[in-house]
Amino acid sequence: MVSSSASGCGSVEAHYAHQGLETALLSALSKAGLDLNQLTAKDLAPIDEFHIGGRRATLEFARQLDLSAGLAVLDIGSGLGGASRCLATEFGCRVTGIDLSAEYCRVANMLATRLGLDSRVSYQQGNALSLPFADNSFDLLWTQHTSMNIADKARLFAEMWRVLKPGGRLAIYDVLAGAGGPVLFPVPWARDPSISHLISAQQLREQLECLGFEILSWQDSTEKGRVWFRRMGDKIKQQSMPGLGIHLLLGNDFRLMAQNQVRNLEEDRIALIEASVQRPV
Repeated sequence: MVSSSASGCGSVEAHYAHQGLETALLSALSKAGLDLNQLTAKDLAPIDEFHIGGRRATLEFARQLDLSAGLAVLDIGSGLGGASRCLATEFGCRVTGIDLSAEYCRVANMLATRLGLDSRVSYQQGNALSLPFADNSFDLLWTQHTSMNIADKARLFAEMWRVLKPGGRLAIYDVLAGAGGPVLFPVPWARDPSISHLISAQQLREQLECLGFEILSWQDSTEKGRVWFRRMGDKIKQQSMPGLGIHLLLGNDFRLMAQNQVRNLEEDRIALIEASVQRPV
């Protein structure tokens, strides 16, 4: 989660704010019968991967990138840190996460410590439009469901280019504007249009290529998103709301957000893209 602009920070942060998040999550994990002193990545998967497809989507995308141990990775819009901890445990990457929400960063660091990963992942509050890192710092930039809240895409991608090493890659899994009409709100990233800034797949590609990025892979994942939401909806109908899930982050609006998200996907109001691009050497 990141900001659309300096002036928009408050609105975006307010959307994701959850008072007492750490206490609420630990309580939910304990009620689910989990030992808080012996937590695993699998235990956290239902709550710490705040994007369509969850942990499975992270693993499938990461496996396409041929990652190697020791890569310096920046997770932009890292949320509770599920994806970055996955990259560290499954692929041996060294990951820094950045997120606009200081609360999310605190919880992400707490969870990393509980999993014994605090030497391999770390999280800090910051704005993606002004990344607090030196030029040419990272081998890989990773971002999932982040740019939807950012209006100034040109500045966002320019910052990504700046901190990425020549020859480094940018991996994007994001929600984009579809051809089926305006988005139905509320949705997980916005309760109204004021902090939602979607562009089309063609616009995204043009902006990346304009900066000089080379397209390595480009995959429309919209249908996979539809299938995932259908399965989640079926589970909720059969078993009611699970004890662990991203509804813990979104509160009472979650059911309506989920219903709208299904319609937005089914009616082509939004699209999903997984892309890997490279900054040339």
